[in-house]
Amino acid sequence: MLVRLEMLTLVLWLLIAVLVSAVIDQIVPKVSLPLIQVVMGAVIAISAGNAVNVDLDPDLFLVLFIAPLLYIEAKDADKALLWRNKKPILSLAIGLVVVSTLIIGFSVHALIPAISLAAAFALGAALGPTDAVAVTSLSKTVALPERQWGVLKGELLLNDASGIVSFQFALAAATTGVFSLVDAGVAFVFEFVGGLALGFVLGYAFNFALRRIRSLGIESTTFHVLYEICIPFVVYLMSNAIHVSGIIAVVTAGLVNVIAPRTVSPSIAHMNIVSTNVWQVISFALNGVVFVMLGTQIPTAMFYTWQSPDIDNFALILFVLFITAVLMGVRFLWCVGMEVVHVKLGNRRRFTRSDWRNALLVTLCGSKGTITLSILFTIPFYIQSGQAFPARSLIIFLGCGVILCTLLIANFIVPLVAPKKERKQTDIDAQQNYYETMGDILRNVIEELTAQRVPTNRRSTRNVIKTYQDRLAKLKDRIDVDNEIDVDLRIQAYDWEQEHALSLVEEGIVSRDIGLEYIDRLERYKSYLRHRDDRSIFKRMLATVRMSFSRARASIVRGLGKAGALSESREEAKRLQIETARFVAGVLSSQVADDNVSTEDASRLLLAYEQRASVLANARPSVTTTFKIADETDDIMRLAYQIELEQIQKMFELDRITRQEANRMRDNVQVMIMDLENKL
Repeated sequence: MLVRLEMLTLVLWLLIAVLVSAVIDQIVPKVSLPLIQVVMGAVIAISAGNAVNVDLDPDLFLVLFIAPLLYIEAKDADKALLWRNKKPILSLAIGLVVVSTLIIGFSVHALIPAISLAAAFALGAALGPTDAVAVTSLSKTVALPERQWGVLKGELLLNDASGIVSFQFALAAATTGVFSLVDAGVAFVFEFVGGLALGFVLGYAFNFALRRIRSLGIESTTFHVLYEICIPFVVYLMSNAIHVSGIIAVVTAGLVNVIAPRTVSPSIAHMNIVSTNVWQVISFALNGVVFVMLGTQIPTAMFYTWQSPDIDNFALILFVLFITAVLMGVRFLWCVGMEVVHVKLGNRRRFTRSDWRNALLVTLCGSKGTITLSILFTIPFYIQSGQAFPARSLIIFLGCGVILCTLLIANFIVPLVAPKKERKQTDIDAQQNYYETMGDILRNVIEELTAQRVPTNRRSTRNVIKTYQDRLAKLKDRIDVDNEIDVDLRIQAYDWEQEHALSLVEEGIVSRDIGLEYIDRLERYKSYLRHRDDRSIFKRMLATVRMSFSRARASIVRGLGKAGALSESREEAKRLQIETARFVAGVLSSQVADDNVSTEDASRLLLAYEQRASVLANARPSVTTTFKIADETDDIMRLAYQIELEQIQKMFELDRITRQEANRMRDNVQVMIMDLENKL
C-alpha cells in the first residue's frame, strides 16, 4: 500500500509540475515549454534527493504514452499538407532515420566499446524521432518558411513510427544476441505492411461502429469521447496480439479517423468540439509528464554515471556533445541534399543563400523529446540470458543529454537563424493587427459553420453565419476595407448559373426559350458588373431605362398569350432560378475554405443564393417551424461561440495577439454567451 501511495504522490507531483510549467511559460515566453518542464523535473529530483525512479514495464510504457500521443498527432494531421510535401517528409522520416541510426550506431560503438553495436543502433534509432511539442513551441518566436514548416510537421508524425520500429529490431538483437539482416528485413516488411493494413481496417471499423451506434439514437457526448479515447489503446493491443507493428497501426487509424465524416448535426458538432478539448488535455498532460520525467532522470543518470569508475565525467560530457554533433551533422547534410533536389529538379534555379538557411533551419528544428525518452525507458533491465542489460544507465544518460542539447539549440540558436516575426511598432499598427486577427477569427468560424451544415440545420446555420457576416462587415468598416463582394467572384457565379441553365436546356428539363432568355439576362448582369465603374452617370441611367423598357415589352408579349401558358411559363422560370441558385450554392459551399477565394465574399454570396432559392421554393413557415428554427439557431450560436473561443486561443498560441488582447476577446464572447442564455 505504501508503494502505491508513493506512486500516487509521484504522479501528483508530476501533474503539478506540468501545471506550474504552463504558468511559467506564459510569464517567460522566450523559453520553450519543454525546457521549462525539464527544469521542473530536475528540481523535483534534486528536492527528493535523487529518489525519483521511473520503473515501468516497457510494453506498458509504449501503450500508455506512445500510443495515444501518436494517435493524437495522426488525428490532427493536415492530410493535404502531408501529401503536398510527401517526398521530403518520407525522405526525412524513413531515409534519414535509417542512415542516422547506422552512423550513430557505428560511431557510439567505436567511441564506447562497452556499448554493444546492437545497443548503439538502438540508441541511434531512439534519437530518430523529433518532438512535436518542442517544434511547435518554436512558432511563438520564429517565422519558419511555409514549406519547411510543412515538412517538419509531416516528419513529426511519420518518423516516430520508423524510429520505434528500428529501435525494436535493434533492441531485439541486443537482448537476444542474434541478428539476421534478411530475417529483419522480412519481419520489418511484415510488421510495417501488417500494421498499415490492420490500422486501416480497425480505423474504418471503429468509424462504422460509431455511425451505427449513432443511428440507434445514442448521442451522448460522454460516450462519444470515451469511445474515441479507447481507440489507440485497443488498436495497439490488437496489433501486438497478431505480431504486427502497433505503432504503424495506431498512426494509420488516426489518419483514417481524420478521413471519416465528422459531423451530421449540431449535437455531433458539439461532441467533436468536446472531443478535441479532451484530446488537447490528454496530449498536454502526457507530453508534459514525460518531459518532467526526463528532468527527473537527468540528475539520477548523472549520479550513477558520475559515481562509475569506468568512465571519466569530462569524457561523458564530450560523448554527449559528440553524439549531438554527429546527429546534427548527418541531418544537415541530408537536408542540404534534399533542398538541392527540390531547387534543381523542382524549381530549376540556382542554389542560393536562403536555401542554405532553410536546410539549416530544418536541421536545428529537429529537437528530440517525448518519443525519444519514452523509447529509452523501454530498454529492459535484463537481456535474455538473465544478465543485466549492458550500459543501460549510460545509454539513457547519453540519450537524455542529446535531448537536452537539441532542446537548447532549438530554443536559443534557431531564433538567431530563422526570420524574426514582425512586431507591432506603433499603436496604430497594433490596432490594425488586432482587427485583422479578429477578422481571421470570424472567417474561421464562418468556415467551420459552413463545413458543418447539413440539410436539417441549413436555415438555422444560415442565420448564425449571417450574424457573423454582419460582425465581419462592421469590423471591415472600422479598418476602412471595401465591404462589397468581389466582382470577379460574382461574375464567376453568373458563369456557373449560365452553365447549369444550359445543361438543363440540353437535357430537356427546361424549355429552350425560357433557358436562353435567362442565360441572356445573366449575360447582361455580367456586362454591367464588368463595365459599371467605367460608365458615366448618363450611360448608367440610359442602361437602366433600356432595361425597364425591355421588361415592359416582355410583359406585354407574355400578356398576349393565354393565362395557362403564362402561368406555366412563370413556374418553369421559377424552377430554373431555384435549380441554378441551388447549384451555385453547392459550388460556393466548396469554395468557402479555398485559400484562393475570400472566405467572407464566398460565404456572403452563398447565403444570398441560398436565401433566393429558399424564397422562391418555400411558402411562409408555420409557427411551429419558426420556433423549431429559433431553438436550432440558439444551439448553433452556442457552437459558434465555442469555435470562436478556440480560435482566440489558437491565435494567442501563434503569438498573433497578446495575452491582454486575448482576454479582451474572450470577455466579449462571454458577454454574448450570457446574453444568449438570458443571464444579463
